Amino acid sequence: MKLAMLARNAGLYTHQRLKEAAEARGHTLDIINTLRCYMNIASRRPEIYYNGEKLPLYDAVIPRIGASVTFYGLAVLRQFEMMGVYPLNESVAIGRSRDKLRSMQLLARDGIGLPVTTFAYDPKQTEEVIALAGGAPLVIKLLEGTQGIGVVLADTERSAKSVIEAFRGANVNILVQEFIKEAGGTDIRALVVGGKVVAAMQRSGAEGEFRSNLHRGGSAKTVKITPEERSTALRAAKAMGLNVCGVDMLRSNHGPVVMEVNSSPGLEGVENATGIDIAGKIIEFLERNAREGATRTKGKG
Repeated sequence: MKLAMLARNAGLYTHQRLKEAAEARGHTLDIINTLRCYMNIASRRPEIYYNGEKLPLYDAVIPRIGASVTFYGLAVLRQFEMMGVYPLNESVAIGRSRDKLRSMQLLARDGIGLPVTTFAYDPKQTEEVIALAGGAPLVIKLLEGTQGIGVVLADTERSAKSVIEAFRGANVNILVQEFIKEAGGTDIRALVVGGKVVAAMQRSGAEGEFRSNLHRGGSAKTVKITPEERSTALRAAKAMGLNVCGVDMLRSNHGPVVMEVNSSPGLEGVENATGIDIAGKIIEFLERNAREGATRTKGKG
């Protein structure tokens, strides 16, 4: 197969692993800088140009679109879809997962366990939002934040009110969620590939840190997940429409709750923690499924 990867940094561990896995199976994989693509949006003749040349027709495209370039990255991915190129994850599904509010609403619609989550526009409704979320301590999240950035733990109702009013006063959209104290600063990331959980790791925050992101000094180890956690991860991936994703869950007193569904999960932490060749499993999924025009949404919606 002739594969393309949309990524801005070709040297990242995940991107190199996917390239190695593809080439080990006899495929070619071109890493294309998403922001250097430009498009000819012509009727019945969609084209993508890169560094002055028209891109050839690929069998499949692997989108590794950074959160900061989601809008343009999805536009490029939709163009690939309209050209009949099979995407590892479809543009519509990635768009759902990148919108924290929309993703929470979709998960809630499907009855998937979530922390109590509230959202409001008017800062005058701060006290009502805090009460709805169950009172302090609370986790306050920027809708656009990634890798733990823009996530604040408010220990008291006074601090929660101050943080919420400050964010809303700056016209920044936030979610307010209950704090799952019993999780103890740890979470579980389950890697889903093609409707199967292929690996899972438990991430623990650094000393004194409630966020467990590896980018913030957290550590990871392999973990055996329960049947309920496995089912929750698979249902969350299905609700988003993602073929490959990382589902981040907390172990609460009332079962697993989903914090986020990541459409471009990094592989370094989970491969090192579990020893599983996840990059190889992703390429195998493309071998089984990549066919011209097989995209479910074909770039629509």
